[in-house]
Amino acid sequence: MTIMITGATGQLGSLILENLRDRVPAGQIIAGVRKLEQAAQLRERGIEAHYADYDVPESLDEAFSGVSRLLLISSSHTDDGVRLIQHKQVIEAAKRCGVGHILYTGFAFPRRSSDQSKPANVHTQTEQAIIESGLEYTFLRNALYIDFVGVLGMKEALLSGELITAPGEWKFNSVTRGDLALATANLLAEGKSGNQIYELARSHAWDFADLAEVLTEIAGKPVVHRQDAGVQHWIYAFMSMLDTSSTSGDLERLMDRPVTPLKDSVIPFLK
Repeated sequence: MTIMITGATGQLGSLILENLRDRVPAGQIIAGVRKLEQAAQLRERGIEAHYADYDVPESLDEAFSGVSRLLLISSSHTDDGVRLIQHKQVIEAAKRCGVGHILYTGFAFPRRSSDQSKPANVHTQTEQAIIESGLEYTFLRNALYIDFVGVLGMKEALLSGELITAPGEWKFNSVTRGDLALATANLLAEGKSGNQIYELARSHAWDFADLAEVLTEIAGKPVVHRQDAGVQHWIYAFMSMLDTSSTSGDLERLMDRPVTPLKDSVIPFLK
């Protein structure tokens, strides 16, 4: 079994790569990179690297040759139209090269448009393209990264004693990249066949009151949560378009352990 990870030097890809090295022989792993200068660094760690650029189809044909399991990490391009084209080029190349199984990192609990015949976003559109390709697949639908807490004013809350957020009935299934990487590496190493879908989110949602309790513990003094309509940040509009509250046990089952506790998850964003 040969496993290839695209976007292998990105934040999520590099963590998956590190976890996977502990689970399968390095000779079975291929890292897909867009910058060839990164290949030498990977080879020094015993990992083969192939040039694989989503925008260069010919690079994909060469990179995917002999790959049995391909992890397509979704593009980070800011234009969803471009992202979908990139993803489709990867899918088409995977099919041409005889890849046995494709895994795709999408978004947890996708919402569909009122027109049920049309996927709502780039992730559901990519999933549909994979289904239509006839490739055996696994959809890894990742919850919102816990990183969003970094814009909530937590450091200020530790000083003022107030965590102030925009009004709303906010609940979160957010997880760390580390947890997602561990679950993904375990699944890749397992080599399970058949079509599968996993919702990689927390098994229990948390809210801003829970976050205030965590900050209280860290500060060693009370931190209370207060809503204020004057709070303005793009993150709230973004989150309102997502399902940030639904939960699943898939992540914990794949990790074979509980998710990282909320306190441990947010501490890195207080440094």
